Amino acid sequence: MITQRERGLAFQALHQRDGLFVLPNPWDAGSAKMLAGLGFQALASTSAGLAFSLGRCDAEGAVGREEALANARAIVEATPLPVAADLENGYCDHPDTCAETIRLAASIGLVGGSIEDATGRPEEPIYPFELAVERVRAAVRAARSLDFPFTLAARAENLLHGRNDLDDSIRRLQAYAEAGADVLYAPGLSSREEIVAVVQALAPCPVNVLVGSPALKLSLEELAALGVKRVSLGSALARVAYGAFFQAAEELAGGGLGAVQRGMPFAQINQLFRR
Repeated sequence: MITQRERGLAFQALHQRDGLFVLPNPWDAGSAKMLAGLGFQALASTSAGLAFSLGRCDAEGAVGREEALANARAIVEATPLPVAADLENGYCDHPDTCAETIRLAASIGLVGGSIEDATGRPEEPIYPFELAVERVRAAVRAARSLDFPFTLAARAENLLHGRNDLDDSIRRLQAYAEAGADVLYAPGLSSREEIVAVVQALAPCPVNVLVGSPALKLSLEELAALGVKRVSLGSALARVAYGAFFQAAEELAGGGLGAVQRGMPFAQINQLFRR
């Protein structure tokens, strides 16, 4: 048995060693086992992947904290790998709830998680600066109170909500770093220039970049050369899976069997899940 402390130390070490590492995002136990079987060293849940699996929309408060943590627990229990969670905005506005969410995340075996500054409200999509910083500070205090390393990522969500203000995103990330966040993350960066600006402004803190969007043309090797420490995929793998399913079903609805006949062999999947 691998202890939570051992997982926490392993996840922490990935952020401290040289080079870039990939943090893929399973949405259930089966996808987690597949990723572990391919040799990835850590995993992170995806709020969008979970929402899609439940037939709901993401980023609209349609999945609550209890459901998200139950999904994260299933991923934790599926493999011996360290697992971080997409904890959205902590599931409430108040800093104390962010702290409570971190403690609950730790209680189910997670060794990392992210807190974002998006409110989930279209009329006011991003928290005011001071409140956003206090929320991260409260999450950091909760993480530091644990008896194992819990790697906290703080997310600046401007670019995902139509606020194309890179300077404000950097200002927020710098404040989150000063508040004690271990990893800084601005999903939606799409150019070499934006990524360089963020990495340089936050050095030597680890920076996470979201990949999987057609807007980002850089390879993993290029991202590593720019100083990116970690890349995650968000909903990308779930969208690949659902896209293949939809295309096969669409062809089937039209009378074709080609796509379903090209599915991954039963025996191969069964063998993966036997491990």
